[in-house]
Amino acid sequence: MGPARAPPSISSRERCVRIPEPSSWMGATSPDKRRLHWRGSASRDPSRSLICFFLSAFENVRLACQSLEPRSSYLVRLDRLAPPQARARAILEEFGLQESANELVGNLSHGDQRRVEIAVCMALEPRLLMLDEPTQGMSPSETAEFDALIKSLTGRVTILLIEHDIDLVMSLSDHVIVMHQGEKLFEGTPDRVRASSLVRQAYLGVDHAAA
Repeated sequence: MGPARAPPSISSRERCVRIPEPSSWMGATSPDKRRLHWRGSASRDPSRSLICFFLSAFENVRLACQSLEPRSSYLVRLDRLAPPQARARAILEEFGLQESANELVGNLSHGDQRRVEIAVCMALEPRLLMLDEPTQGMSPSETAEFDALIKSLTGRVTILLIEHDIDLVMSLSDHVIVMHQGEKLFEGTPDRVRASSLVRQAYLGVDHAAA
């Protein structure tokens, strides 16, 4: 937790690129060939969107599902494989995107685009999901829906959340690290963070202490 565009985001990006690549990694790449996801290791949802806006929501998720399929023949039309298609449709339904499945991602609302990003990440079956300011630019209603979405993933994946929306952080987190001026200010449960005089002075104010 820290102010927008502050060192927590920078620190997370530095750590992301240092994650060792397992021998069985499979995933997607951006146009400039940077790897975005690691199978069985971590899946990162960057603050700068790298989903394909010129593809449908279904195609974005299907490609992620397809990356986990064994390649039995290089002459097979991968876009016709049944298992990735079925799994992609199930994921879209889970994330409330079934009615937008065939819409180009570029035509979706900002909140739905973020849902597609998380769906793509989860399609890769990560053990760790890293979210960097995921609610940036969202309306209050979209933020509330995102809160519910992340809570629905409890028990399925470990989530590292970098966020400056304090209420969202307190709602979602089991453990909070508070950054201030590039250094760790405090660490603990949400209740301990609320009660910390250091954190209240830096960010929260007295109202959160009584919450």
